[in-house]
Amino acid sequence: MSETDLQSATVAYLAAENFVDPVIAALGSRVVAVRDRLVLASEPCDEAGWWSANVWHGLESKHIDSIGDGAKWLRSMQRNWALYSTGSFRRASLIESKLPILRARPRPFPMEIPEAPMGGWTLWKKDQILASPRCSSPFANGGLEFVEKKVGPPSRAYLKLWEALVVLGRHPKAGESCLDLGAAPGGWTWALQDLGARVLAVDKAPLDPAIEALPNVSVLKESAFGLDPTAAGPVDWLFSDVICYPGRLLNLVTRWREAGMAKHFVCTIKFQGESEHALAHEFAAIPGSRIVHLHNNKHELTWMNLGE
Repeated sequence: MSETDLQSATVAYLAAENFVDPVIAALGSRVVAVRDRLVLASEPCDEAGWWSANVWHGLESKHIDSIGDGAKWLRSMQRNWALYSTGSFRRASLIESKLPILRARPRPFPMEIPEAPMGGWTLWKKDQILASPRCSSPFANGGLEFVEKKVGPPSRAYLKLWEALVVLGRHPKAGESCLDLGAAPGGWTWALQDLGARVLAVDKAPLDPAIEALPNVSVLKESAFGLDPTAAGPVDWLFSDVICYPGRLLNLVTRWREAGMAKHFVCTIKFQGESEHALAHEFAAIPGSRIVHLHNNKHELTWMNLGE
C-alpha cells in the first residue's frame, strides 16, 4: 500500500473479536487497509461500527524520529491512550511506556461512563503512528470488565445486560417496571431486581428457584411471542435476550411499540448467519435506536431504544 493510499484513511474500525469480515463487508470499496482487527477506511459507515469494539474517528498519521518523539506527539493531544499493536511490537511497547499508565481493572456496576476521552493508536510502521484522540468507546480498545458477582446470578448473562446499561447511560430505577422476555434461567431478572426494579419474568422454561423467590420478581410461564402487550399492561422497560431469528424479534418489538406499552427497550439481536445481518438496518431505522456489539456479545448485536 502506497503512502498516498494510507493518507486517504479518515477512520479506523477495531473489529470485535472474530468479526473482521462483517466490518469489511459493510465498508466495501471504502476499505483502505486491514491489519489484524484494525480496518482503515476512507469514509465512515454506521454498519461497520455495529460490528466494532471501537471506532477511531478523525484518524491522524505522523512520521516520528524516535520513541520519545512519538510519545510526545500523543501526549500533546490528550492524556489517555490505548495501544492496539499491529507491528513493530517492541518499539510500540517502548512508546507506550512513556505514556501515562492505564490501569486495567474490573469495574463495579452500576457505574458512569468516564468523562476523560480515551484515544487509540498503533505503530503502523516503525516510524509512523496512526492515532485517534476521539474514539467511540471510553474504554481501552472497547473492552469493559466488571467485578463479577460470585453469589446470586444463575449465569453470566447479567454481564451483557450490565454492559448494555452502561453504554446506554441509563438503567432501571427502584420502583420502575421491567419485562424480561425469555428470562430463564434468570440472569437478567436477577440484575434488574438487584437495581430495585419490579420484574415480570416471562418464559415457558422454569426460572432458577432462587431467582423466582426474590422480592419484586413475578413469573409468567408463557411464550414471549404469545404475550399480548395490551393484556400485559404498560412497562417502563422491555428487555429481551430471547434466542430467535432477528425477524421474529423485530415483529415482537413492533407489536409492543405500536401498542405503546413499553417506554425503553434493550434487546439482543441473535444471528444464525451473515445472511441475516441486513435485518439490523430495520432495527436501526426505528427512531432513537442505537446498535452496538458489546464486549460480552457473541454472534449478536444489542439494540437499545429509550423511546425519546
